[in-house]
Amino acid sequence: MRREMSEPGPPGGPRLQRAVVLELLDDGGERRLSSAQLGQILGADAEDLEAAVAALCAAGVLHRDGDLVWASAAARRLDELELIAI
Repeated sequence: MRREMSEPGPPGGPRLQRAVVLELLDDGGERRLSSAQLGQILGADAEDLEAAVAALCAAGVLHRDGDLVWASAAARRLDELELIAI
């Protein structure tokens, strides 16, 4: 699923964070992607993407191992309960 970040916003801000979470929840939330893959899919600048991923990891929404990131169990459960929607 491609979500482009064409509108400017704060670096790593809520709009980019939402796009990251939705991308990682695609396919049932089992998706693990590298930062480079996420940046390519979302059309996001590497620094902005890193800020977004770091903020989401700090909040417990994402997990990271090296360069791979994925949705946390809590984020996947909220998605299953249809509490995450656009």
